[in-house]
Amino acid sequence: MNRKITDQNVLKREFGLFTVTLLVVGMLVGSGIFQKIIPMSRTGLGEFWILLAWMSGGLISLLGAITVGGLASVTEDSGGTYEYFRIAFGDFFAFISGWADFMIIGTGASAAIAFLFAESLNQVIPIPNPLQSMETFSIGSQIFPFRESGIKIVAIITVIILTAINAVGTKESGLINNIITSIKIFGILAIILFGFLLPVRVPVDNPESVLSTDSISGITFFSSFLVLLIAALWAYEGWAYAANVTGEVKNPKRNIPIALSLGIGITALIYILINYVYMHVMPLAELASLNDTDVAAINVAEALLGRFGVSFVLILVIVCTLGAINSNILSLPRKYFRMAEAGYFFKNAARVNRRFKTPVNALIYSMIWTCILIFSGSFNQLTDLVIFIGYIFYGMLGIALIKFKMDGTIKEKVFGYPYVPLLFLVSAVALTLYQLLEYTEQSLSGLILILIGIPFYFLFKSRRRANI
Repeated sequence: MNRKITDQNVLKREFGLFTVTLLVVGMLVGSGIFQKIIPMSRTGLGEFWILLAWMSGGLISLLGAITVGGLASVTEDSGGTYEYFRIAFGDFFAFISGWADFMIIGTGASAAIAFLFAESLNQVIPIPNPLQSMETFSIGSQIFPFRESGIKIVAIITVIILTAINAVGTKESGLINNIITSIKIFGILAIILFGFLLPVRVPVDNPESVLSTDSISGITFFSSFLVLLIAALWAYEGWAYAANVTGEVKNPKRNIPIALSLGIGITALIYILINYVYMHVMPLAELASLNDTDVAAINVAEALLGRFGVSFVLILVIVCTLGAINSNILSLPRKYFRMAEAGYFFKNAARVNRRFKTPVNALIYSMIWTCILIFSGSFNQLTDLVIFIGYIFYGMLGIALIKFKMDGTIKEKVFGYPYVPLLFLVSAVALTLYQLLEYTEQSLSGLILILIGIPFYFLFKSRRRANI
């Protein structure tokens, strides 16, 4: 039985179509747009295949958005995929999906982006390292909590401040997101415009080192393209989180599907254009020679605009990562709020602040775990798991939509049904199987982290029964 919902415990519907669309763009356009071209350029595939991977990633995400749009007619409550899974498959599977978001997918992504934000800020304003003497301290020789302590402290302070802003009010947090997202869209469009108006081609020292697809074929080609696709999908990751705020969206059955489709469409166009500019300005061999920690956009901007370009992109990276963190902080706690309402999360996370009408406690839970992950320093391990774990649950969204249509729960016409959810399901299964076979140890460790949630499920279930 769900806990009793009173007028004091109801979230306010403050978000319109424009805000939700920018929320989608804000969650997607983060660090991936500036860095993913570097590992992509090392696959040995040419510019055409890289751009095709970005287009394919956008198409797969759009198929997912249309699937979620079809599911939006099932409920007007917050919670997003958790709520769809609860109605379709029951409490257990819904909880496991929400637990994965809390433990890894959502908070892990927020921690990694917050760290990148602080790193970028450090290049503009040097950040001291107050705990440098403790840098060698480790937990199991894997986690170094005090390494780069100054950057981690700034990242944590940023998460705390943005959480406080989001706690003050839904309208205020939406306004902040709109402003930040608009700024970064215009900033990225400026880079694209300069790239077309000022075509500078960086010379290659060793022309014969330019990467080519001539010697790549068969299984090797297919595997290399999947590497490109997975890199692109990481940049698109997070589109489904917009559904988390359904309970605060005006006319959600109409606005959620439209906002998801528009947001992904805008993002895909931006990704394709800016990656074309990267490769137009710098040959793939030059991009491939950059370090993993480099920001490709900075090198491209320097080639176009000199030192001004470097400063411009650094500020843009700061704005983009700040916006992505804010979008995550705005959307993710709504899922934990709904889980708590259903009795499958910490009970006080279902409380809505009487004054601000925001899920303050759910925001705090999300903030605390994000800050712990920041200090853990295990960002690469966490983010590498996002696509594998995320697409396990994304595939189930396609099954949920098909189930609802077959049993008559959804009577409305769904665009592209049944082809869209089936194509999305096949894509999700293929990506999941590929990563399980190619990165078996890493994938299994991710599954173990999810299964840790099972004891918590039975704990919450027993408490829920006790309160009936």
